[in-house]
Amino acid sequence: MSSKRLLSSILMITLTALAICINILFILEVVILTAGGLYEFFYMVRKKDVPIYSYTGILIGLLIPISIFTHFEPTNNWELLFTVIGFLLILFMQFARRDNRHAILGLSTTLFGVLYVAWFFSFLVKIRLMLPGMDGVKLVGFILLVTKSADIGALLIGSSIGKHPLLPKVSPNKSIEGALGAVFMSACTALVFRSFLPADLKLPLWQIFFMGAFFGGLGQLGDLSESLIKRDCGVKDSGKLLPGMGGVLDIIDSLLFSAPAFYLYMSSMLKTLHQ
Repeated sequence: MSSKRLLSSILMITLTALAICINILFILEVVILTAGGLYEFFYMVRKKDVPIYSYTGILIGLLIPISIFTHFEPTNNWELLFTVIGFLLILFMQFARRDNRHAILGLSTTLFGVLYVAWFFSFLVKIRLMLPGMDGVKLVGFILLVTKSADIGALLIGSSIGKHPLLPKVSPNKSIEGALGAVFMSACTALVFRSFLPADLKLPLWQIFFMGAFFGGLGQLGDLSESLIKRDCGVKDSGKLLPGMGGVLDIIDSLLFSAPAFYLYMSSMLKTLHQ
């Protein structure tokens, strides 16, 4: 690991640890990362000459985590309401354009960016605040540790013994050995930090192990999905926010799939516990 990457990692770990424990810092970091991730996504898509509505998309995307944090829920399906309002707003903006070529591509890509970055990432806020009877701080810490430890496992194993390409057309540097190392590292991390899970669930060790492997695998899938987007747009890194680590999307990509799945899993476990 380069010195720049090491220093950037220490900075992100420190800021994230403080944010998890302090509510206002937590939502501030989520909002900043959401805005940065959306900006990078739309910037990459612009390279393909897609007529997107980047600033409108960023505004709509920021409303999602902020509304969750402030408990702004005008309807039971308020997330769907935001999506519909956002679609109508973008549609009206398209009507005002003189050039309507690639209108469908622009509309769908803008909404995809909002859902892919803002909505998926906002599940961290749900984990932190919307699981009654559970310690949201520990749960956020658990999924962050499990997911990001996969990156460490992939780097260590892949760089040392990785020989068989995983998906060379998507990410030529990733290997099957690295992917297996990532999943195993996440499973072991889940066992080490099992005290972060609610004791009332009484999960056996084997279940925690496979749960960690599953979320670590989802994190790797999130990483591959961002690699696919970057390759399609012809860029190496989504941005240059942190030296040695790339942009915001390079930092949060693995959480975009693991966080929603973890929230749904813990919600189902909560319902089972209260039955």
